[in-house]
Amino acid sequence: MSNVNRREANPNNGDWAVEARGLVKTFGDNRAVDGVNLNVRAGTIYGVLGPNGAGKTTTIRMLATLLRPDAGSARIFGHDVVKESQIVRQLIGVTGQYASVDESLSATENLVIFSRLLGLGRAEARRKAADLLEEFSLTEAAKRPLKNFSGGMRRRLDLAASLIAQPPLIFLDEPTTGLDPRTRNQMWDTIRRLVKTGSTVLLTTQYLQEADELADRIAVIDHGRVVAEGTVNELKASVGTSSLQLSIQNPMDIQVARQTVEQVLKVQSTVSSEVGKITAPMADADRVTDLLIALRDAGIQLAELSVQKPTLDEVFLTITGHGVKEDASKASDESDKVREVIV
Repeated sequence: MSNVNRREANPNNGDWAVEARGLVKTFGDNRAVDGVNLNVRAGTIYGVLGPNGAGKTTTIRMLATLLRPDAGSARIFGHDVVKESQIVRQLIGVTGQYASVDESLSATENLVIFSRLLGLGRAEARRKAADLLEEFSLTEAAKRPLKNFSGGMRRRLDLAASLIAQPPLIFLDEPTTGLDPRTRNQMWDTIRRLVKTGSTVLLTTQYLQEADELADRIAVIDHGRVVAEGTVNELKASVGTSSLQLSIQNPMDIQVARQTVEQVLKVQSTVSSEVGKITAPMADADRVTDLLIALRDAGIQLAELSVQKPTLDEVFLTITGHGVKEDASKASDESDKVREVIV
């Protein structure tokens, strides 16, 4: 969805674009957001990283005044999202996971309507629409009805609509879902340009590379809670200067191998969903020799061993015990519940 508002209010408290304390939201027995704290400095890109059902979308919707928190508080440029919701809405733009464009209209007509609703004159609205269509590589399809657009093209148009007013704070909820790699890179360039021209961006994502490429700071969220927060380098350093990965030939040996890893390296390890693969942080790569001797003495045969710099995927795996990309069968129906509440 897109929610764009004419900017008539002025940001307060210039240092912080977002200040959230103890945000809570429940749907029946599901505590979708469980005490989230966030501080987003103005003029930066802040990433919220987590799997489906982690609480990312619900958090965004509370910050954007689309959902009322059950507990906690949040301020946008110093304005309370509950008590000053009308002011907050003039300071933000929101692009969600689902397009809100009109399929019966063309791309140009959709953008002109959004622009006119924001107060632009007729000529200015058409000029703005043309500029955005060019920026998002949609000029050739400008007159085509949206019902003939691909999913990626609709996504790009929805993002374009949210940027018409370029508000001080832009929420991007999984902005590149469904986009091909070339268009995704193009979108990243657009997001960087927005920040360079004065906006603050808070984005949620499941793409580890996206968070790594864009975010000045990242909050790792899992089961409705922020489980880690910092810069990319700080998060990577938190799990060690190196990351050890072991693949075991016999899956029956996985538990013994894991115990051996933890005894020799004195760290907590994790087992990924991939059968027979163990990941553990390493502060001293020289300990690999000791580990290999211990594994040989235990009669455990390796299929593969590697030592490398930790990635964000390994950070998430170490912190939460599972990867960012969860099985679809395990994903929460959080978004459906949120839509039901809004409707």
